[in-house]
Amino acid sequence: MNAREINWTALVIVVLLFVVVAVMGFLAARWRRNTEVEGLHSLDEWGLGGRGFGTWITWFLLGGDLYTAYTFVAVPAAMWATGAVSGFFAVPYTIVLYPIIFIIMSRLWSVSHRHGYVTSADFVGGRYGSRWLSLAVAVTGIVATMPYIALQLVGIKAVLTVLGLGSSGNVLLTDLPLILAFVVLAAYTYTSGLRAPAMIAVVKDLLIYLAVIVAVIYLPIKFGGWDSIFGAAQSKLGAVNQATGKPAGVFVPGAANYSAYWSLALGSAMALFMYPHSVTAVLASKARNTIRRNAAILPLYSLMLGFLALLGFVAIKAGTKPIDLDGSVNPQLVVPQLFLDHFPAWFAGIALAAIAIGALVPAAIMSIAAANMFTRNIYRDFIRPDVDPRTEAKVSKIVSLVVKVGALVFVIAMDQSAAINMQPAGRHLDPADLPGRGGGPVHPLVRPLGPPGRLGRGDHLRNRLRL
Repeated sequence: MNAREINWTALVIVVLLFVVVAVMGFLAARWRRNTEVEGLHSLDEWGLGGRGFGTWITWFLLGGDLYTAYTFVAVPAAMWATGAVSGFFAVPYTIVLYPIIFIIMSRLWSVSHRHGYVTSADFVGGRYGSRWLSLAVAVTGIVATMPYIALQLVGIKAVLTVLGLGSSGNVLLTDLPLILAFVVLAAYTYTSGLRAPAMIAVVKDLLIYLAVIVAVIYLPIKFGGWDSIFGAAQSKLGAVNQATGKPAGVFVPGAANYSAYWSLALGSAMALFMYPHSVTAVLASKARNTIRRNAAILPLYSLMLGFLALLGFVAIKAGTKPIDLDGSVNPQLVVPQLFLDHFPAWFAGIALAAIAIGALVPAAIMSIAAANMFTRNIYRDFIRPDVDPRTEAKVSKIVSLVVKVGALVFVIAMDQSAAINMQPAGRHLDPADLPGRGGGPVHPLVRPLGPPGRLGRGDHLRNRLRL
């Protein structure tokens, strides 16, 4: 195991910002609380933030929910390792997503608000009058979400690795910072519910925007402009891999890659809102028009994501070497290492804190969404039909803790690829293949390769990225 020197300045900045958002997470329990309701003792209050978030809070919440820490790590890592097909597809995928939000999610909000639905499984059960179909959606959603939460912790682990933590031979000391971050996350989520990630998302997104904007202005100037950066990326990705006899990657997709590119983008867009956490952020808004306004301003995140993806090409020009603790090349470390190598330690600390905090927001929302599904569509429907709202909230809080523990076990006790292998499996086995929001199965054109092909494609990309 290679030892890394701890960057104390960056580490102190990361710790300070983490403490700030942790305090905010606990204070959020009293934020925007309905004065007519005593405490967060119902799923509406604890699990959906009182259903009262306006346009800007919903914007930050959806952005913090959909653009996760693993997105910030994996997208530029894919650009650095294999090029545009497996990396830049995320930009058109999010653009395809916004009409879905505008048309379908606004309608889903109206129906759910009218009938008091808390989860997408509630909607399916109400639409088709089948609690068994609702159960299938709930179980699939929970199973699909578990490895996704683990991937957020993988993002935190990447930050801790480049900071120099985790170099100890003692397993406990290696994972202690990650465990502490998990404990704080679990505590403020239990206390404040969805209000905590909603408040923290504001800080997280502002930090991300600051880091990306500074990076895409300063780094191209430092490395001779975008022409020089693109030239270096084209040379690296076009070089023949001696082991395979094929190019190392794809700089600009050719005709042979069109099918993989558009199907990957379209399939991902169609699948995203089948994840329970995506619907949770939608249902927490206070009005149907709030969802529509967000569909209009969320493209700002796609612009940021495009700039972030290009940092993978910048890292090629910069000669960034993302070396893991075992001495192997790990593309997940590209962006954290790029900031540490080419920015003052204090600013690198801000950027790394943004990534780490970026894991806390979606991890909290995902655990809440999974817990809500268990409580409403398994516990209430099949175990205790007469459960009262206070008990529902209590059960959901406990389940959210269990979900986080499961994610932590994935990251600490198993190889990271275990969670990353299961995440594409979760996406391709999600309730999008069940009759649901559209009233029928997803059109075959959305998924032209079928489940085996989609899983194979996910495994192929994972292997290329050493994930």
